[in-house]
Amino acid sequence: TRMEALAHTLLFTILLLLASLSPIAAQEDGIEIYSFTMDTRIISRFARTTITSHVVNRAKKVQQATFQVEMPPKAFITNFSMIIDGVTYPGKMKEKAAMTRGQRADLSPRTTEKRLEQFHVSVNVDPAANATFELVYEELLKRHLGKYELMLMIQPKQLVKQLQVDIYIFEPQGISSLENDITFMTKKLEDALTKTQNKTEVHIAFKPSLAQQQKEPWKLNTVVDGKFIVRYDVDRVTTAGDIQIENGYFVHNFAPTQLPMVPKNIVFLIDKSGSMAGRKIKKTKAALIKILDDLKPEDHFNMITFSGHVTRWKPELVLALDEHLKEAKTFLSNTPALGVTNVNGAVLAAVSMLDESNKKKELPEGSVSMIILLTDGDSTEGETKLQKIHENVKAAIRGQYHLFCLGFGFDINYVFLERLALDNGGMARHIFEGLDAELQLQDFYQEVANPLLTQVEFQYSDHAVELLTKDSFGIFFRGSELVVAGKLKPQAQELFSAHVRGKSVINITYYIYIKEKVFQSGKNISHSFMERLWAYLTIQQLQEKVVLASGTELQRLEARAVNLSLNFNFLTPFTNLIVNKPKDQDQPQLAEKPVEIGEQYMEHFLALGLRHHNLVGRALELESRRPKFKFCLRYLLWLLSLLFSLEARLPSLEEASPTSVSSAESLRSKERAPHFMLALITPNADSKEFLCVDIKGSPYRSLSLISDPVQGIEVTGKYKDFMDTFSWIQVSYRSPEVQVYVTQNNIAVIRGHGQGRESTSYQWHRAFYVGLNGLKMTLENRVLLLRAPQKVTIGLVSLNNHIPELRLFLLDPGYFSEKVSGVLGMS
Repeated sequence: TRMEALAHTLLFTILLLLASLSPIAAQEDGIEIYSFTMDTRIISRFARTTITSHVVNRAKKVQQATFQVEMPPKAFITNFSMIIDGVTYPGKMKEKAAMTRGQRADLSPRTTEKRLEQFHVSVNVDPAANATFELVYEELLKRHLGKYELMLMIQPKQLVKQLQVDIYIFEPQGISSLENDITFMTKKLEDALTKTQNKTEVHIAFKPSLAQQQKEPWKLNTVVDGKFIVRYDVDRVTTAGDIQIENGYFVHNFAPTQLPMVPKNIVFLIDKSGSMAGRKIKKTKAALIKILDDLKPEDHFNMITFSGHVTRWKPELVLALDEHLKEAKTFLSNTPALGVTNVNGAVLAAVSMLDESNKKKELPEGSVSMIILLTDGDSTEGETKLQKIHENVKAAIRGQYHLFCLGFGFDINYVFLERLALDNGGMARHIFEGLDAELQLQDFYQEVANPLLTQVEFQYSDHAVELLTKDSFGIFFRGSELVVAGKLKPQAQELFSAHVRGKSVINITYYIYIKEKVFQSGKNISHSFMERLWAYLTIQQLQEKVVLASGTELQRLEARAVNLSLNFNFLTPFTNLIVNKPKDQDQPQLAEKPVEIGEQYMEHFLALGLRHHNLVGRALELESRRPKFKFCLRYLLWLLSLLFSLEARLPSLEEASPTSVSSAESLRSKERAPHFMLALITPNADSKEFLCVDIKGSPYRSLSLISDPVQGIEVTGKYKDFMDTFSWIQVSYRSPEVQVYVTQNNIAVIRGHGQGRESTSYQWHRAFYVGLNGLKMTLENRVLLLRAPQKVTIGLVSLNNHIPELRLFLLDPGYFSEKVSGVLGMS
């Protein structure tokens, strides 16, 4: 009847509403995260974040629990511990040189494409047992474009009964502005966010219920996945900055306002060599066109493009007038990318141009002259010795100009660019090739677009302070902040003075007289935080000095950095964190701070290859005989970094293929990476070799690449003949029952079969780590690594060229049984 139909409709609506309000509360079978909390305490810009995850195994068998978080690259981990079945396993900081290779494992913070560091650790958990993970890291928030920014990554990967984020801010100067930016915010989540604030303190709380977290009714997926950002600024009463003192240490924050802008002269150096072709040069041009629009009419500028030859846009610097900007944009648009790279010639040409303009007195008195170099590779033309280039540039600049170096892509020699910039009054920045590369370039320019002071020096009362951090700075930009920290001497009087000198359009000196202000104990105050702030800042600046030092000075700086890191329990480039596990599980794991690689990486890997049965020599020999496999050496060096867990980071394979040819040329090119690479490094054999393999197959049916019934591994794929690549590759494991299906765009991980079948999708550009009963899957820089005990390691790679390509490599194929078959299995 009509009434029955209406009743059924009403009942269905009620059930649907209840389902949306009462989502499935927990994992029915597997590891459930029942509590995940993030607690950040910020005092005078120094932030301490504690992340705690409580999990329980709901399955009837042992399961692997994974703790994975992402953090800012400038942060220092200061503690990590696990509690498993009531037993605490604390991490322990050690000097890096004291570590042995046997202790290296998978626990290493990884730099992702989002310019974050990823920390993960896995542990086996018995049925119905609990485990708790706790990670603590500290960082000094940097003032960027007028705001301090705290960024937390919240990625629980499932619904969590108790999910809570608390952020406490205490700024004695007073908080002048505050804003939130939450990338995953929805209408449903708005009520989960609360904020309380007075003049000096803020508490932001985020506590979503299960219903608010739920992405879809009846499903366990969560909407909480992304960045939780807080930006704020403080009141500034005096132009000389603010000094705060706690427990015998002080910090001086200097960010004067209402200063006149110093006129600037900029020479843009643009690498147009062949390796910049495609997306790199396109993004560079688009960014520079917008940067030109931001120049002020009183600014002077010029552009130099370089490959093997150096080309000046204009003979001298010109004012940023409309007609000049229009001409410059046309010049940029008509600049192709081809040829080799002459960094030395380009920088010297820029210096010469500034020298000529100064001699002719064409530049305003008191103006700031800057050279902004953008490149993606080492010099391959003209002067190619990096040390000689460094010497030439320093001798030419003579401390008169500021050199800023932007390194584009993953395979740049960043350490060289950093040395070049730091030794010539500037700084370096790594520009990651991706969709937002254009924004990264613009963002960098905004940082240096508005100089306010040069030759800034801090001076304090005689005999009052010691252990000062850096107290002189070449240049101060609007929206930034200069920070000096130190220790007060025991005999320091209650009243001491400081003054800051700098050059603007005129010489300026600021004076400040400080009475000691001791922080009172309270719920938001961590005693000795100021000392930790001082230690953090000192280590960061020691890292910069290490880049420039050599010989005994280098040893002295490193020794001091090691001592400070250990004394304050910081995970830095000078220390390692050992994480102990229950005795019946894996050996202790090792966490390391990622570092950029330098000019020595080639020698380092060549030496490594020679120590391991001359693998590199065999690659060079093969390359000379068979030019078709031109990129085998690059592949081999990268594979060695995986095999032997080296500290340096090698280029990603995304950069391993040429990008300077057109799509049509790519189709015809023989000079590309091979379809497959087999590193024949067997567990017990004395001889070690490798093979680069190409395969031709039918575009109408899939190929059996590997099939090993003993190992329980099967690899299949479908070959596109006209594209000379594979459209998909699938790796299937019998135990655990997992299938990994990859295309050029996506990754699907499928567990189980039938009604219990579960599928999770991932993107190549987003790093992740998954542990499934002994099978470990790691994705980083478009390289997916599949590892399991006593099994062959399988690597799947998505090369993001003009024509996307899939590649596969195998490590330790000696684990294959005698029954292995398939195209690669028989190789």
